[in-house]
Amino acid sequence: MNSRSDDAARRAAGARPSDDATLPPDACWHPDTVAVRASVPRTPYGEHSEAVFLSSSFVQQDARSAAARFAGDEEGFIYSRFSNPSVAAMETRLAALEGAQAALATSSGMGAITLLMLGLLKSGDHVVCSRSVFGSTIKLLGDIFGKFGVETSFVSQTDVREWKTAMRPGRTRLLFAETPSNPLAEVCDIAALAALAHDGGALLVVDNCFCSPALQRPLEFGADIVMHSGTKFLDGQGRTLAGALCGTREIIEGKLLPVQRSAGISLSPFNAWVVHKGMETLGLRVQAQSARALELALWLERQPAVSRVYYPGLVSHPQHALAMAQQSGQGGAVLSFDLAAEGPEQARERAFALIDATRLCSITANFGDTRTTITHPASTSHGRLSEAQRQAAGIGQGLIRIGVGLEHPTDLQADLAPGLRTAGA
Repeated sequence: MNSRSDDAARRAAGARPSDDATLPPDACWHPDTVAVRASVPRTPYGEHSEAVFLSSSFVQQDARSAAARFAGDEEGFIYSRFSNPSVAAMETRLAALEGAQAALATSSGMGAITLLMLGLLKSGDHVVCSRSVFGSTIKLLGDIFGKFGVETSFVSQTDVREWKTAMRPGRTRLLFAETPSNPLAEVCDIAALAALAHDGGALLVVDNCFCSPALQRPLEFGADIVMHSGTKFLDGQGRTLAGALCGTREIIEGKLLPVQRSAGISLSPFNAWVVHKGMETLGLRVQAQSARALELALWLERQPAVSRVYYPGLVSHPQHALAMAQQSGQGGAVLSFDLAAEGPEQARERAFALIDATRLCSITANFGDTRTTITHPASTSHGRLSEAQRQAAGIGQGLIRIGVGLEHPTDLQADLAPGLRTAGA
């Protein structure tokens, strides 16, 4: 039976398609091709653009088939909490882009981390995490899972020795890193952390939201699991919430899928379809946004009101060489900068004034959008942290983060210029 007739037979039987069903397996496809073509097989209707399956459940051929599929003895779509063709299409495409055996979609990026912890940890286990990660990740690991007996040690993003010192033999199960970090764009050595984790019997998880697989594939450097907020670059236009985890079938399907099936941390079919279509332009968008971000970062470095710019694409960035090696030679589309000020109160006042002076940038804490966004991390994305936690992460009151979109760089510079002149006066 040839591949096309085999696909048709499996569709007729209601089977869940394999990851390579839509791309012939006899070629090494470029990521841009994978982003457009990797999906589930077409239905018998022959649609060119993938359909969205807004169905809560799926009809089985007979009682025996239903029993076999619910027991896991036979593949097939059952119930959209854990089994839906639109969600499977998004998972297939993302797994292919990350070079993973499998992916599992969730309702949001934080939902993905929650599912990860529920599936892999128990009371008494220990996690080592960068203190430079997203604020909600710190709250989730340090406070919420701490109530259930999972302990987390927060360490320097860039000092591997701190990670090693924090590990506890027999208890450390996960190392969790976000690289580049949010919002200071610190870059960790993925390969070094992977070796450290594996030597200690732990797994390395990498939040790849800032780069996406268009720039960085952590599994190639030894990471075990890649986490995504599909809300960011995977969707790319600020339309919907989504999350995902990528890794081996043993981890994704063997350990995490059973938890999702019971816990319901699921992605809706429509949101999955939106993200699935968004990934078709991922490479083009991220490359163009990265080029604009570099131009804006170079311009910001020349502004008297700016004391420091945080962007991996700048030669002045302390991990520039490492970032260029891990991130396909590009710095990404997110940057931050500190305003010069005398004390935190003046810094906050100047930061608010600059943000309020913009007319083009959107004042929102999201990033990865085609439209440029601007935010004050100390009072938004990291606002729930204590002042001590913010200081430990290097997040001051004068810090501003920009998620660079597809607007022309000169327009972005003109939008920021009035606020920078006021801040430097």
